[in-house]
Amino acid sequence: MKLISRLILKLIGWRLDERVPETRRYVLIAYPHTSNWDFVLGMLAKWALQLPLNWVAKHSMFWGPLKPMFIAMGGVPLDRVKTTGFIQKNIQLFGEREQFVLGLMPEGTRSKTDHWKSGFYHIAQGANVPIVLAYLDYKNKVIGIGKVIQTSGDIHADLKIIKEFYKDKIGYKPEKQSAISIAPQKTMTDKKTDKSAHH
Repeated sequence: MKLISRLILKLIGWRLDERVPETRRYVLIAYPHTSNWDFVLGMLAKWALQLPLNWVAKHSMFWGPLKPMFIAMGGVPLDRVKTTGFIQKNIQLFGEREQFVLGLMPEGTRSKTDHWKSGFYHIAQGANVPIVLAYLDYKNKVIGIGKVIQTSGDIHADLKIIKEFYKDKIGYKPEKQSAISIAPQKTMTDKKTDKSAHH
């Protein structure tokens, strides 16, 4: 698969960024995610770089004959309605395995949003593993891995580093690229107010 994937990428004009980290345990995030083509290119890059990557996708993708195939390809189905314990479950997986690479797309959707989902950061922080930045740059036709970040515990400071890295990476549909920021964290007062509003 390695040679075939490299050949396909070359034939369609894509170049690989091969800065694969030496560590065997990390959270890999990919950005930007604006098209279904991202998945196809991402899988070709996974095979070309021989990454032992586990990736998360909405559970509706895992149906019929596709389910065993996607799971064999490293897929992990996620029910967006039942995400309770998702972060803790992945932290536990990192604790149990000597080699585990978890791939996530922090935008969570191909549509434009005003913030990223912060789960990737909390998983990396909780498991004490680095965040590896993967990207798809359609403008220059480059795909691969470009940077490794050790979390500091200050998500806003680390997000500035991530934002700087991705600032010149262009998706298939640039107008759908989501803002690299996280939603304001709700305080206990905010949560109590929300509950009161629903009564």
